Amino acid sequence: MLFPACRLALHSVLGLNSSILRRSLISSSSTVYDVVISGGGMVGTAMACALGSHPYLCHKKILLLEAGQRKAYDYLPEQFSNRVSSITPGSATFLASFGIWDHMCSMRIKPYKRMQVWDACSDAIITFDKEGLEDIGYIIENDVITAALTKQLDTMSDRIDVLYRSRAINYTWPGPHPDGGESGWVQIQLADGQKLHTRLLIGADGQNSMVRSTAGMKTVQWNYNHVAVVATLQLSEPTDNNVAWQRFLPTGPIALLPLSDTCSSLVWSTSPEHAAELLEVDDETFVDAVNSAFWSSEHHSEFISSASSVLRSVLSLLMPSGTSARQLPPSVSGVGKKSRAAFPLGLGHATEYVRHRVALIGDAAHRVHPLAGQGVNLGLADVASLLSHLSSAAFDGRDLGSTRHLLAYETERQRQNLPIMAAIDLLKRLYNTKQPPIVLLRTLGLQATNAMTPLKEQIMAFASK
Repeated sequence: MLFPACRLALHSVLGLNSSILRRSLISSSSTVYDVVISGGGMVGTAMACALGSHPYLCHKKILLLEAGQRKAYDYLPEQFSNRVSSITPGSATFLASFGIWDHMCSMRIKPYKRMQVWDACSDAIITFDKEGLEDIGYIIENDVITAALTKQLDTMSDRIDVLYRSRAINYTWPGPHPDGGESGWVQIQLADGQKLHTRLLIGADGQNSMVRSTAGMKTVQWNYNHVAVVATLQLSEPTDNNVAWQRFLPTGPIALLPLSDTCSSLVWSTSPEHAAELLEVDDETFVDAVNSAFWSSEHHSEFISSASSVLRSVLSLLMPSGTSARQLPPSVSGVGKKSRAAFPLGLGHATEYVRHRVALIGDAAHRVHPLAGQGVNLGLADVASLLSHLSSAAFDGRDLGSTRHLLAYETERQRQNLPIMAAIDLLKRLYNTKQPPIVLLRTLGLQATNAMTPLKEQIMAFASK
């Protein structure tokens, strides 16, 4: 008969040996990683680079899974890509912290120093700029961002494993331990038959995330019944082209974003039927439609115009220093060959970002309308937040897949993402009507905000993070 102390010691040894045996069996049949990132898009690759650059995490075994091919960065096409992102100064600073920003600057970026937004149903405008004409954002082709990330990833081949053209077909989640605790790892089944295990799976696999759906994470989502038409446009004449333009049409916002002194990128949100027409018409008709969308006054009414003029006069008397000079957008003369394309728009938000050994980032966690240009920036903010919590866990010697710090990440990001998503959705709905009372209300709001310099500065500071 064993004394209680002896029995306890024996159980501990057997338990330890059992744990070692289980790890040995797993390692013999598959590879065990500390972190696996599913999805090698902009946000997923940024997550991999950030982990590989951090002093507390770079020694961990990290894998990036990407279903597509490796993105080349040795050759930059002369023609601009039709998919671009607006990167905030805050995101640029974060990217610079692990070497990405220098790669982008050596490729192709276009800073802008001013943003002008106006209503097609009135003369109301709001402008954003900084004292001394500092950069308030950067327009960068998605291909350039991806190429810069890939270039940095290649310098980390000793710290980050990458599997291109590798698709996960199933995830098996660790179940509860008999004693009520949780143990085990996430198992990943690849299409080629290979099996992987990881202590933490990060889902960066987009709006149709398999990680999210397989884990049983619910989403709140709806389609806007709108389509974004994108294209690369040639301007009628060279300019400094350092202004981002956006006009709210009753059918949806249209934006003209600078790419160079002679080219800009178009993002036009409109109905599926109108989008189909814009994709089918010849180049000349398309260019005429774009110019009309920015210059036409067909949606103006005499009542709204008069009321807007009175409001503007009153505000200029009350706050003369807050009024901004209106600039005219550049006219468009051509469209890039085969640059026209379209994609559907909608809103989506995961009700939970994390579970035991699983975390979602980027579009896998949230999807927004592009009218505020916040999509990629929200994803990069996810990366920065998750990196911070994982580095703290690693410093303390804690399990990276524990819900303790993952829930802290979820709380932090949901508190920041939800207000932004709600504001973007409200703006989209507020400007998607021609009803005179609503037009008058938003005209007053836009002009009043434009006249209040401190309020605009707060908006810019918040949006620049």
